[in-house]
Amino acid sequence: MYLIPAIDLLDGKCVRLVQGEYHRYINYEEMPEKKAIEFRNAGAEWLHIIDLDGARIGRCVNIDAVRAILQNSEGLKVQIGGGIRDRDTIAKMLDMGIARVIVGTKAVGDMQWLGEVSRQFAGKVVLSLDARGSKIATHGWKKDSPQELIELVKQAAELPLAAIIYTDINKDGMLAGPNIERTKILAETAKLPIIAAGGVTTIEDIQKLAETKVISAAIVGRALYEGTMELAEAIKVCNQSRDKQ
Repeated sequence: MYLIPAIDLLDGKCVRLVQGEYHRYINYEEMPEKKAIEFRNAGAEWLHIIDLDGARIGRCVNIDAVRAILQNSEGLKVQIGGGIRDRDTIAKMLDMGIARVIVGTKAVGDMQWLGEVSRQFAGKVVLSLDARGSKIATHGWKKDSPQELIELVKQAAELPLAAIIYTDINKDGMLAGPNIERTKILAETAKLPIIAAGGVTTIEDIQKLAETKVISAAIVGRALYEGTMELAEAIKVCNQSRDKQ
């Protein structure tokens, strides 16, 4: 298992939403590239970026902030999502130097499109499934999809995706621990790497996720900003879990 620190962008700043509500956010850094450098220097290999403005309106907004992160954090592999809903945007992001592009709303609503872009950009597309219970949320978590989480995972597992990110919205930003049981079930169901997100708070959470031996990675956000988890220590735990397998 490996660790992916997160940067959420709102109006060009590094913030964290509480349970996905845009009026409930904490502002952590005016210059997000500083956090990216900090994460890289702590040993991170990957960085997770979400354009919150983009997720809400359906097109990428914080391009300047993303470019600044890429220019100042050489050596980090970046995956980005938020408002990416067409193949031209996927291509543009990859051309910028993004390693993996995350799709959610468009993919959930159009599995044929997801199949097409996952084959065109094989190994570069990540499906993000954000759920309240078993129901998937879309459009920046503002709308609920009729799709059932487990059924969509089964369909997606047949595609050449890089990974699936599962976020329990009720856990996200609450510093209350991840939904390990449901994440494990999804990982056992899918043939693809499953990345846990939402509520990953402590080193113990990392250890428990690693102990499942089926969860590929964990995304950590607020815990790193609030100091409930030290990134270098968490990465060490992940490395040790890989050594044991």
